[in-house]
Amino acid sequence: MDLIIDANILFSALISSEGRTFDFIFNDRFRLYAPEFLLEEIKNHREEIITKSGLSYENFNLLFDILLGRIAFIPRTEFNSFRKLAKEISPDINDTEYFALALKLNCAIWTNDKILKNQERIKVYSTQELLSSLHKEI
Repeated sequence: MDLIIDANILFSALISSEGRTFDFIFNDRFRLYAPEFLLEEIKNHREEIITKSGLSYENFNLLFDILLGRIAFIPRTEFNSFRKLAKEISPDINDTEYFALALKLNCAIWTNDKILKNQERIKVYSTQELLSSLHKEI
């Protein structure tokens, strides 16, 4: 399953590498994508993530590099033509890039931000919904 991963999911995985969010990132059933700007978001919140996770700077950087290997980061230029439509359908203007990339790749978004479900164009999965769908497959 192709999924756009949003910031709250990646933050969660960085803060708790023992959780199911982290495990899902490494599940081969998922191919993960993110807009390139997400890298800046992580850098901007690096101190907060390190504080919440209890990781050292060295371990944070190591974990971050490992996670980056599982996510394809797509430059804005590759999905910019979808931004206008994404602005129209995104319930939160701050999430326009996730919607634009989802439109470009014709795939769902993985987020725990419930407001993003307030539209009908793009499928949005929470971590719990992904867990439920995996259990149904077993």
